[in-house]
Amino acid sequence: MKKKFTLTTILFFILAFTFAQKDTLTRIPLIGEDAPAFTAETTNGILNFPSDFGKKWKILFSHPADFTPVCSSEILELAYMQNDFDQLGAKLVIVSTDQLARHFAWKKALEDVSLNDRQPVKIKFPLIDDNNRVVSKSYGMISPKVNATKAVRGVFIIDPDNKIASVNFYPMSVGRNIDEIKRTLIALQTTQKQQVLMPANWKPGDDVMLPYISENQRLQLASTNTPADQLSEIDADILSPYFDEYRDTSKPYYSIESPDVYSLNWFMFYKKNK
Repeated sequence: MKKKFTLTTILFFILAFTFAQKDTLTRIPLIGEDAPAFTAETTNGILNFPSDFGKKWKILFSHPADFTPVCSSEILELAYMQNDFDQLGAKLVIVSTDQLARHFAWKKALEDVSLNDRQPVKIKFPLIDDNNRVVSKSYGMISPKVNATKAVRGVFIIDPDNKIASVNFYPMSVGRNIDEIKRTLIALQTTQKQQVLMPANWKPGDDVMLPYISENQRLQLASTNTPADQLSEIDADILSPYFDEYRDTSKPYYSIESPDVYSLNWFMFYKKNK
């Protein structure tokens, strides 16, 4: 009886420890969720994130360690483009799992580098001391299945309401494209401001897409017993009100009479860039 009790007790503690370990692992925050908040020491002083940046856009850029070659090139490219991001109303924040003193040494060394024949540049954005892994864990970048900090390679774009707007991860061996991060930021800002969509390979200045018929709207049509071959002749009340600016509501929705709008089919509408 005593032996059985001992085995049961050991099993209980093993299971409890396993569940406790799982509880310490945090998943990656998904698009539309609140950006995890934290307070940390940085090369620019104490930072309360994201509240210190108010209604600005924020870009959290993470690194597994200081003085790594690929990460060093990324920090420099960000520094060369930091004024561009500032003009777009976005604040850059760097997370690295080394200590603050090492951050200062890394920053100083980088500011003496002339990358691609450009003059050395001062790094204005903060580098966060995440030696305790608090930030990395809260953003789901610590994995029990790989090297402790190998997955700390995420880029999180956060909107003015402190919601996650974009999430991207890159391997340690591949440098991130800072121009692409800037393009993504501009695209997100444009979609939010104009209520439009961005097609594949969109670049600033290209035509954008308009919202299309949602699955719920198609279900509404089905409930009216509209024949499949007449789905293009849709009551304006069922469509996104966005189209009302461009169409004669007495005609089928595809009869948009505007020099600024064109369609490729019933579910792909484009608006010309003026």
